[in-house]
Amino acid sequence: MKKIILILTLLSFNVFATPVNINTADAQAISSALKGIGLKKADAIIQYRKANGSFKSLDDLILVKGIGQKTADKNKQDILFEDPKS
Repeated sequence: MKKIILILTLLSFNVFATPVNINTADAQAISSALKGIGLKKADAIIQYRKANGSFKSLDDLILVKGIGQKTADKNKQDILFEDPKS
């Protein structure tokens, strides 16, 4: 029973993950919000952003070393390129 509760808790965390703005978020926020992105890849995203400017689309994101099309597609609903308008 404890295993079932743990699994449901972990699954609900991913379902209700808050989208992250990859143009403003720090490495910890990016790695926490996106599946398959650890701190090392999140740091690569930030370094790429500093060197090349803001990301405009998923096509820009896959230019980061270590980020492929599958990873981008898996996270597309959780990635923001600008903050939502209030």
